[in-house]
Amino acid sequence: MNPIVEQVTQAIIERSKDLRAQYLADMKQAELKGPHRGALSCGNLAHGFAACQPQDKQKLKLMDEANIGIVSSYNDMLSAHKPYENYPDIIRKAIAEMGSITQFAGGVPAMCDGVTQGLEGMELSLFSRDNIAQGAAIALSHNMFDAALFLGICDKIVPGLLIAALRFGHLPCFFVPAGPMPSGITNAQKAAVRQRFAKGEATRDELLEAESASYHSAGTCTFYGTANSNQLLVEMMGLQLPGSSFVNPEDPMREALTRHVAQLATKTTALGKDYRPIYKVIDERSIVNAIVGLLATGGSTNHTMHIVAFARAAGILINWQDFSELSKVVPLLTRIYPNGQADINHFQAAGGMAFLTKQLLKGGLLHEDVNTIMGHGLTHYTKEPFMDGDNVVWRDGIEASLDEEVVRPIENPFSQEGGLSLLKGNLGRAVIKVSAVKEENRIIEAPAAVFHDQNDLVEAIRSGELKRDCVAVVRFQGPKALGMPELHKLTPYLGNLQDQGYKVALVTDGRMSGASGKVPAAIHLTPEALAGGVIGKIQTGDLVRLDAIEGTLTVLISDDELGQREQAQCDLTASHQGMGRELFASYRMLVNGAEQGACSLFHD
Repeated sequence: MNPIVEQVTQAIIERSKDLRAQYLADMKQAELKGPHRGALSCGNLAHGFAACQPQDKQKLKLMDEANIGIVSSYNDMLSAHKPYENYPDIIRKAIAEMGSITQFAGGVPAMCDGVTQGLEGMELSLFSRDNIAQGAAIALSHNMFDAALFLGICDKIVPGLLIAALRFGHLPCFFVPAGPMPSGITNAQKAAVRQRFAKGEATRDELLEAESASYHSAGTCTFYGTANSNQLLVEMMGLQLPGSSFVNPEDPMREALTRHVAQLATKTTALGKDYRPIYKVIDERSIVNAIVGLLATGGSTNHTMHIVAFARAAGILINWQDFSELSKVVPLLTRIYPNGQADINHFQAAGGMAFLTKQLLKGGLLHEDVNTIMGHGLTHYTKEPFMDGDNVVWRDGIEASLDEEVVRPIENPFSQEGGLSLLKGNLGRAVIKVSAVKEENRIIEAPAAVFHDQNDLVEAIRSGELKRDCVAVVRFQGPKALGMPELHKLTPYLGNLQDQGYKVALVTDGRMSGASGKVPAAIHLTPEALAGGVIGKIQTGDLVRLDAIEGTLTVLISDDELGQREQAQCDLTASHQGMGRELFASYRMLVNGAEQGACSLFHD
């Protein structure tokens, strides 16, 4: 093992010792109770199988066949979740062939930041994760199930489902992806039209035509944002079938993989000899593997919060320093948009997860000695699936990348360090995605332009007010203020300023999309403005320095002057009532900041 990876892992183990011990004790206690429906009263059990077919009722009465619960994020508006429409029927049939039973335990909401970007609905986005975790927990709370299948794929959905799965850790839990849509127009073409529209040089019809040619069918978006980062991380942690993350929805392999994981679930319950509860799969090493995978691919910055949150659900304490230390030794091995021009389908074709995992293991950067749904050892994930008749078999992944402009061997990385960095200074702590930022744009020192609303920044750029070097400071966007909405709407506008030759950066206590790109953006700044953070004291014209090379973020004024300044105020209710703002007004005030996972669950 790389000594830094080992050192970080040991530090996490020591830091988490007490909380992890309590978690494991809770899970073992739940495990000792056996199949929970056996403890139900006759009335409880009758309610639990009232709608089942007679043969299934008999099996559930006898307690000798596995009952597999399905928790799904299906809806038919969002492309990523549309494929899940027929999954329950596929799963029921596959599990029935094994002599076991399936019940649809419950559904959870799935919202899309692509639809709500720049709108009031985005204020509900991050908080939907906790709603999903609670909804999935409610679905499993009936104690009818011996294992669970989780159907989820996009931004907050997978982290929310994972939080719930880990709190029901005595159950074997399997994540079932739906795959990305086939490639449409190139990401470069799409981005070019967006920037032309931001400059007023393209019509709305042209913009809609380009967007529709990019997002054109069922499946996840093909860029490497939070959704596809989710899939990579869950596979890297051994909770999805090897090579299953990026198979397109209409590929026959997709259904075969779904059938296979459904049948695997029936073989790993406490009723058999190969019991694999999720609490024995996920440990500190699994979480480190997830962080390494994220860094090696320049994945979504959103996971600097999500990993912290779901790790804590397993009694594991992760902090941003762990990301920072690992980033210094984990090389960047992929270029997938927005970090390059290839999309996730190109990555899959060039070698995909099997090649990536093999390279990271070769470099001593992943823990091989872990448990997975396939059995012991991450080596299972250096293989890729193939069809053998109607069945799936796994064969060794390729030894050499088929396109080194997309994914590279460990000996020839795109960068010696990972795609994410931690920034620290008198403004607090923030994260930045550097993998898409050119070297010449990684240090920006310029006067601040301060805004309390992203739309005011857009208007300032449109009007020509910001035709200069500047650090755009957008505050009162944190979890306590607005629910930490993504500010991806700003990307093409700031990108246009950069293209005109100006030095431009963004500093915010909000988020950017997993697709944030070429403009350096210090995001998730903590403490946030509403919690008294220094970002609330910056004034327009102050010099701000963002140095992604040294990892610093500072406002260049004296401590004495900072101490004398009043904290800025922002009335979040008077100007306009966002749907999320009113609905979650009391909830938000209970929330931890970005560095604690921006999570209202499982915190002190």
